[in-house]
Amino acid sequence: MAFIETLIVIFLILVIVAIFAKGVVIVQPYEQGLQVRLGQYVGRMNPGFRWIVPFVSDVIKLDLRTQVIDVPSQEVITKDNSPTNVDAIIYIRVIDPEKAYFEVSNYRLATVALAQTSLRGIIGDMELDEVLYNRDVINTKLRDILDSETDQWGVKVERVEIKEVDPVEAVKSAMTEQTAAERARRAAILRADGEKRSAILKAEGLRQSMILEAEGERQSKVLRAEGERLSRILQAQGEAQGLRILSVGAAPLDRKAITVLSLDALKSMSNGQATKIIFPFEISELIRQGAKFLGAKDESVEEVAGRPVMDDSILGVIPKQDTIDAILKDIQDAVPKVTEDELKDTSKRKVAPLEKGPEE
Repeated sequence: MAFIETLIVIFLILVIVAIFAKGVVIVQPYEQGLQVRLGQYVGRMNPGFRWIVPFVSDVIKLDLRTQVIDVPSQEVITKDNSPTNVDAIIYIRVIDPEKAYFEVSNYRLATVALAQTSLRGIIGDMELDEVLYNRDVINTKLRDILDSETDQWGVKVERVEIKEVDPVEAVKSAMTEQTAAERARRAAILRADGEKRSAILKAEGLRQSMILEAEGERQSKVLRAEGERLSRILQAQGEAQGLRILSVGAAPLDRKAITVLSLDALKSMSNGQATKIIFPFEISELIRQGAKFLGAKDESVEEVAGRPVMDDSILGVIPKQDTIDAILKDIQDAVPKVTEDELKDTSKRKVAPLEKGPEE
């Protein structure tokens, strides 16, 4: 009898321990607990060790950390009818545990479904090029839509990122051809622009070259003309001075002197290499006219008689032989004496260039 009573006590103790253990709840620091008793919401349970009435109470734990949700890839038709596969990543966090549990059955699944439909609508209003180049715009629009809709679920959408935009193969092929054509067009434009600039530079260089050449030719002609002008002026001045000197020198000449000069000119003409010499018919008359032009005139007997007689005094003092010998001796004394060896050395130095000359 005592043994049975002992077993009953042990059993009751175990039952009490089990019931107590059943009511123990541990809430982690990053979690928030919601206590529901007999179908009624009792309140929140903060992190730590908590005990509830077993069998009639239930605790729902919600994670308050930022959660990453992957939006599955889906095919979307863009505004320009280009099929494209798009997926995304959503970062959410529960800020109101009561709403996240009581307002929606599964806030994660609801957020993913809303993200898929919203993403399909946003991309449907954009062309493929805009989708490829304006991901930030898509991320901002999708985040605003999700944040406003999930606010009633107690969920905060912190960030949305488009992970991949993958057009179908046909669209990829068309895009590749378009890109190749665009690059070819740009290359042709750049090539044409380069050829145009090259032609402009060549024409500019040719124009500058022609201008410089024309300027140089003009200056050369000016200088050449100036030189010819100066040459002609100097030649004319020389001829005029020669005529003046000739006229001054011929002024005192008489008819006999002119005759002697004429005969001397005829002698020079006869000494030339010409086989024939042609004289004018009236050469004597021409000589007479030329003498008159130079200032000669027929002198009368009185003029000839009154002409001064030329004596030997016009020749000046003629030195004697003794004076000439003294001058030559002074010159010999003034010249330094040179030895025979120096004369030989000097002769060798002078002969060497002469021997080299014919070879040149």
